[in-house]
Amino acid sequence: MKAVSLAFSVLVATTISAQDLPQPSPKGHVDQVVGLTDVKIDYSRPSAKGRVIFGELVKYDALWRTGANLNTTIEFSGPVKFGDVDIEAGKYSLFTVPGAKTWVVKLNKNVELWGEDDYKEEETVASIKVEATATEFTETLTLEFANLKDDNADLVIRWEKTKVTIPIVTDATKQGIANIMEAIKQGEMKAGGYNGSARFALDRGTMTKEALEWAQKSVAMDPKFWSMHTLARAQAANDLTKDAVATAEQSMKMAQEAKNEAYVKMNRELIEKIAKGGK
Repeated sequence: MKAVSLAFSVLVATTISAQDLPQPSPKGHVDQVVGLTDVKIDYSRPSAKGRVIFGELVKYDALWRTGANLNTTIEFSGPVKFGDVDIEAGKYSLFTVPGAKTWVVKLNKNVELWGEDDYKEEETVASIKVEATATEFTETLTLEFANLKDDNADLVIRWEKTKVTIPIVTDATKQGIANIMEAIKQGEMKAGGYNGSARFALDRGTMTKEALEWAQKSVAMDPKFWSMHTLARAQAANDLTKDAVATAEQSMKMAQEAKNEAYVKMNRELIEKIAKGGK
């Protein structure tokens, strides 16, 4: 009985050990918030290992799963513009057709494709062309996000000495305003929430009348130099220039007392802007 138990233990240990061996193309995962949209990428990451990749291992002008094993997938929590194509929220497989100077990047509805031979063109939802550029040597296939700004980001694919960049654009304004209105409806807003909502609307150049109401509520609930500054901006956006200057001066005084030079400068710049006819 002991011999059987020992043999079983060895078998289990051997199985676990085999499962724990390093994989030639380990799995990679990338999460990034762009605007208010969650973007998630799952892929397997092969390495160059001294091989010539593009043009040899990965043939030019041939469909490639953009990784190894199961196809690479990209998932969007909201609608995006992928390159110049509008894409609905959802999960897609990401395939490419590498070329010496230009790549074609494709998104496909089927997310369970193990090989290029199973790819069906009729399931393609986006097909865009991007420039291939030279870059520093990258041993392992890398997908990453760069140039994050407001609602925009670049998806960068790098391997060996080649890089391609795909612009992704989201629209956080509509979703942000919807979130604000829902929070107000639920009665969840406090001073900081009203201030942040007003600032968001002003930064986006939308709903300036509502932004003024939100800023006023924030100041009424808990007057701070930062909320006073937001109120001054909202007053200026609604052509209440005299009120805006007075509020900015009050905010600047409060910031000086708090020794917050950043808001002293911001209020001074706002007053100067208003004097020149700006908002």
